[in-house]
Amino acid sequence: MTGGMDGHAEDQGRVYQASGDQHINEHHHYGGDTTGPSGPDSVRRPAVGRPPVVLRDRTEVMERLRAGVEAGRGGDVYVLYGMGGCGKTAVAWDFFQMATGEYGRVGLWVNASDRASLRAGMLAVAADRGAGDGELLAARNGLRPAADLVWQYLDCSAESWLLVLDNADEPEILRDGSWLRTSPRGTVAVTTRRAAARWWPGAELQHIGVLPREDAAAVLCDLAPHTGTAEQAARIADRLGRLPLALTLAGGFLSHQVLDPWTMDAYGHHLDEDGRVQLIDRGADALSEVDPRHLVGLTWQLTLDTFEARGLPEAAALLRLLARFAPEPLPLSLLNRAEISGVLPRARTETALRALLDQSLTEVVDVGVRCVQSHGVLLDSVSAATPTERTPALDTTAVRLLDAAVPRVPDAGPHDPRLRLLVPHALALSRRVGEPSALADTLAVATRLSVALHRTGDYLSAWETSRTAADLAQPLLGADHRLVLAARSRAGRALFRLGRYAEAEPSLRSVRATQERLFGADDPDTLDSGYGLQLVLGNLGRREESLALLRAVVTGRRATLGPAHPLTLRARASLLEMLPGSEVATEEGGVLLSLPSECARLLGPEHTVTLGARHNHAWALYLLGRFDEADEEIRLVAEAYARRFGPEYPHVLAARQLLSRTRSALSHVDVGIELMADVVARRERGLGPEHPFTVASRRLLDAYRSGRWRPPRAPGG
Repeated sequence: MTGGMDGHAEDQGRVYQASGDQHINEHHHYGGDTTGPSGPDSVRRPAVGRPPVVLRDRTEVMERLRAGVEAGRGGDVYVLYGMGGCGKTAVAWDFFQMATGEYGRVGLWVNASDRASLRAGMLAVAADRGAGDGELLAARNGLRPAADLVWQYLDCSAESWLLVLDNADEPEILRDGSWLRTSPRGTVAVTTRRAAARWWPGAELQHIGVLPREDAAAVLCDLAPHTGTAEQAARIADRLGRLPLALTLAGGFLSHQVLDPWTMDAYGHHLDEDGRVQLIDRGADALSEVDPRHLVGLTWQLTLDTFEARGLPEAAALLRLLARFAPEPLPLSLLNRAEISGVLPRARTETALRALLDQSLTEVVDVGVRCVQSHGVLLDSVSAATPTERTPALDTTAVRLLDAAVPRVPDAGPHDPRLRLLVPHALALSRRVGEPSALADTLAVATRLSVALHRTGDYLSAWETSRTAADLAQPLLGADHRLVLAARSRAGRALFRLGRYAEAEPSLRSVRATQERLFGADDPDTLDSGYGLQLVLGNLGRREESLALLRAVVTGRRATLGPAHPLTLRARASLLEMLPGSEVATEEGGVLLSLPSECARLLGPEHTVTLGARHNHAWALYLLGRFDEADEEIRLVAEAYARRFGPEYPHVLAARQLLSRTRSALSHVDVGIELMADVVARRERGLGPEHPFTVASRRLLDAYRSGRWRPPRAPGG
């Protein structure tokens, strides 16, 4: 070397030359950006995907928020909580516009969804309020507390402000850094899915739920005004559970169609098909970057991922289990059973449920029974995203839980609200299950549930349950499957109790014929349908045909089930009602009249079949002209029924109607009229004025009042 300074560098290279000893430190930064850690592009504009055209319904909430930004107010914290997609950010956006536009406040908007975004956004807030570069650099490098710096400048802000912390679904982040504080200079609003009050001490919590029907329809009309009427929009809104995110996506889809625009009715038709969640998410802006919070198919997956990451897989498992059921109140007692261990340890169910409640993924509701309820779109989304290999265990567990909740042998009893609550869940499970054996198990439970409802006097629910369950199972199991036929039979029995004889007869006759062809005349299912059919025939006045069929049922049940089986004894008890007085005393060699004591010996004096036998025995005594004996027996039976079932139960009314006959036959017609007036009033309320039972009761009451009524003559009398 010559000792001259002749070094040369090209492109990004550097040459350092010195005539003496030098110590050089060189730091290399790659990637082009050497300006330091990046922050949000703006904290003065809400970072929202699609602001609402008009904020619908939230008037009460907005009035409370308005009070927090009125002149001279400060130090308030409002927490807007609710499930994902319910419109919390939309409410915060409208609040932001109000505070900045009407009240002249400085608006500051920070994404609080993760630690890095929160920190960067809050430091940007400090910069906006006057923090210097050196202070900010020291906070970024951990040389001074970042949260203290931010709140120092918020506290001394010359202007009043509103700070929105959006998507604060991990309040641990706010707590750990002490990022959430109060200041006399401003108001804080937080949006979050976390509902537990322990996360928000001192804050005013405001739940943000789904929209009322009219407002939900208005959202669709705002976004897609030319695709349907307000009523059509309301029907779509109902189908979407009135969830603002789903409504926004549906409206976006309808408004953006070009080649083949859909009407709202067409959209509703497609919602019935598979892929409902995917259809809803087609309303997202195709040219924008995908944000999971703006898609119903992904927004709740964020929470499920959090559960897995934090060692709470049981919470995700419980939500997937709930997604097998309906978006209706589900009794909490159903989840507190050993059968749940097929999906998660029973001991962890409480922890898992609390996690779902904390994340606003479900809620506890009291409808007379304490229940848990989740949104339908959420459940559809979770179900669609459930890995295929997990569905068999989920379906099996769901069926077992329902099976354990339905009485093993349903008995007559008063109205039980828990039974009706189970109906939508049994039917939802029938829709979700795709494996034949699991579907057969589901149908068996649904049919038994229908029997239980029937025996509490809830005939309409019983019919709807068995009919719908059979319709759902038939495409996979086949019309001739034993369980499908059994469900059809129960539907026919319910139709009879509803007074729809013209529908019940052909239904039961067809089912019985198929059962007899496939299983034989003495198969228990065939005999059950035959018993139901004879009831219809008897009430249609075809007593000879009815009696012949009833005798065949008695013979078949004796041979198949045995003479002491409750169903055999029940069929024999029906003979006491169906036989004319001239035959009842000689039936079965004269022993039929002793059936009540036989039932009491075999089943117990309070058994439903025993009480029914005594009821029909009183009728037989009445036909035989033994009015005193009949009156005493039916009085005791009516009292026993009323104690057990309550005054409105069908058995009670039937017994009181017979008591009115015996009282009148004993010359107490005024008592008979009083009894029948009460029966008619109760049947009109419970069955309707045109039900055949009501009509018959009214006719008997008219006969008493007119003086036309006469008691039956004893045979040979």
